[in-house]
Amino acid sequence: MNIKSSLFLTFAKIGAFTFGGGYAMISLIDSECVEKKKWLTHDEFLDMTAVAEATPGPIAINCATYVGYKQAGVIGAVLATLGVVLPSFLIILLISLFFENFLKFQIVANAFKGIRIAVSILIIQAGVKMLVKMYKKKEKRAENIIFSAVFFGTMLMLNFFGIDFSTIYMILIAGTLGLFFFRKRRESK
Repeated sequence: MNIKSSLFLTFAKIGAFTFGGGYAMISLIDSECVEKKKWLTHDEFLDMTAVAEATPGPIAINCATYVGYKQAGVIGAVLATLGVVLPSFLIILLISLFFENFLKFQIVANAFKGIRIAVSILIIQAGVKMLVKMYKKKEKRAENIIFSAVFFGTMLMLNFFGIDFSTIYMILIAGTLGLFFFRKRRESK
């Protein structure tokens, strides 16, 4: 199978079998693109995820576009993006045609309860995998632990006290502090 077909089919599988949006897809993208296909290294995946989160648009689409472009240029980007979007689009289209009657069935309502749990677990799994990969970088381990602890603690406290604080601001603050902290550290060496 050529790379273009492989990109489309891989991302179509990710788009078809991952419920819950882009964050739930991160774990599957990691599994397919880093571990199985070797299209990205672990470091490239972490960088891609950070950039995909910080740029406009859904994270899964940004990741698919990046991987597709890296592997097969503009055509690869288009095919990977179509692959990740098309299954969800078709599923939502079918659901919307029958939505009023769709949730009346107890079996469907129960299935969605199970899907919500699975989505939560997929998001947690993606976060844990990313943290483990960051901590494996020994030369930056202390900084990663400090940043993770500070921002996790901050977000936990904001949520605990019901303070509405945009994640956009948290990303901007983290980027600014990271720029300052790592530049200062490099200058002190």
